[in-house]
Amino acid sequence: MFTKEMVDDYAEKLLIGLSDAENALVLKEFDVIDKSMSILANMKNISEVEPMTHALDDFEIELRDDEASESVPIDDLLRNCDNYEDREVVVPKVVG
Repeated sequence: MFTKEMVDDYAEKLLIGLSDAENALVLKEFDVIDKSMSILANMKNISEVEPMTHALDDFEIELRDDEASESVPIDDLLRNCDNYEDREVVVPKVVG
């Protein structure tokens, strides 16, 4: 069970402030998820269900062979950058 304090704590750790209305919305969404997980956990014989890779039974995919190819030289790529150091692009700091 999630609480308002837990949501506020996680939001603070993620550096996203939530208003009381947003917190209530998140709690409501978590409640729906929690109820759905409870339904799944209590399904009879759920452990006997075969795992699937896709939701459609007739889904077919043709995998291509992995083939190595020439890549663009790093010096050519760095010519498109305004600011770089050695072989790394320098970007502005965005987190305190």
